[in-house]
Amino acid sequence: MDIRRLKSFIVIVDTGSITRAADILHVAQPALSQQLAALEEHFGQKLLIRSQQGVSMTDAGHAVYRHAQIILRQMEQAQADASAAGNSLAGRVSVGLVPFSSAATLSVDLLAETRKRHPGILLHLTESVGQTYSQMIMTGRLEMALIHGSGPIKGVQFTPLLSEEFFLVAHPDFAIGADDAPVSVTSLEGLPLLMPPAYNFVRRAVDTAFTRSRTNLKVVGELEVVRTLTRAVSSGLGATIMPKAIADRIVTESSEPLICRLVSPRIEETLSLCVSDNTPLSEPATAVKDILIELTARLKPPRG
Repeated sequence: MDIRRLKSFIVIVDTGSITRAADILHVAQPALSQQLAALEEHFGQKLLIRSQQGVSMTDAGHAVYRHAQIILRQMEQAQADASAAGNSLAGRVSVGLVPFSSAATLSVDLLAETRKRHPGILLHLTESVGQTYSQMIMTGRLEMALIHGSGPIKGVQFTPLLSEEFFLVAHPDFAIGADDAPVSVTSLEGLPLLMPPAYNFVRRAVDTAFTRSRTNLKVVGELEVVRTLTRAVSSGLGATIMPKAIADRIVTESSEPLICRLVSPRIEETLSLCVSDNTPLSEPATAVKDILIELTARLKPPRG
């Protein structure tokens, strides 16, 4: 099997177009089509379906794509191990950190600690609202991720690490008291809220809490960037309800004094480490996983 064909197949799938893939790979389109044909002949299966909208994978294509990701990562790791034989750990490790959670606050620390302890490791960090990290782990695009939820999902393994409490953050203009007592969900009826999109775990947890309290959730804006959310809340365009780490970040980075209060009934989400249930982690990935668990443990509130 020519490894280049697997690389080409991955690029075609990721770009959704043979034409775009040919441009990226600096290969003539007919030559790339021949590589795809040779790959399909090797497996004896149709791997991609072409249409005017681009290409889409068949069931066989999904299987080959997942294995191709694993094979190429193992080849990269073999090259790194050979180059660093007898020296420190080396290789590329891909990690997903779910936004709007404590995980999103760990990216710089994770990068710094990995550079400090294992300078030969190339860390690839992904922080995206629109990505399904568990699916990316199953297809081999990510090796691990910190995500909301505790499973079960077939093909991935969850290790719960942290329970996140949600806090309301609001501009003083909304006339919400600045005391330490939790603010009730029912008292937030009609309050204009700025939240992530509906498919986000944080948004779903808030939706569920309002539904259970039979309270209307008034979302006036859907934002996917914490920095933008901070500016909008600081400007009084709306309040928000976020896990404590993000609520603290908004308050710290705001140019205005903001109200930050725990919500009652308590809204909580579990933050879990997610890895493949089928593919063991490489030695460098295991080292990064240990650092990630260590950093997450520091986020737990002190007992008592």
